[in-house]
Amino acid sequence: MKNALTIHRALLARETVHEIVRLRHPVTSADELPRALDLPPDRCLATRMLDCLDDLRGERFLAALVVTAGTRPDLGPVRAALGARVIRPAGPALVNSVTDYHADLVCPLLLPATVPMLIDQSDLDRVRPEEVVYTATGEPRIAVGLRLADVYEMSGAKPIGLSSAR
Repeated sequence: MKNALTIHRALLARETVHEIVRLRHPVTSADELPRALDLPPDRCLATRMLDCLDDLRGERFLAALVVTAGTRPDLGPVRAALGARVIRPAGPALVNSVTDYHADLVCPLLLPATVPMLIDQSDLDRVRPEEVVYTATGEPRIAVGLRLADVYEMSGAKPIGLSSAR
């Protein structure tokens, strides 16, 4: 399984400034990071893994959506952007097997190239690129902090306009 050390090594290899943070208490999902880090939600990101059915070929695929922790976006725009007929939250077994991360603690970094990545445009608009954001590492007691610009660049995520409910 990928973990904080895997992420740390990848960031060091790219000479990306980052911070590995030990949490005061374990979290069970990235949505709990703001409380665990005592930060506003817009400084923490969650990676939603989505089980999709291709509209043309009818093949299943896994996609990732990076959003502010605690938000539940409308998946209509995501479905359209991915060209999916059906889209729903992916089950833990599928997430674990494809990403090699714990299902509810997926980091938006180091995902397989076969996983399309999207990021909520409002996150890019609301948080300055040089600001540090925190995300899960696959481990319940550790988060990683790095500039939003680095998350965006390293993940290869494409921006998408979403409406979300908190």
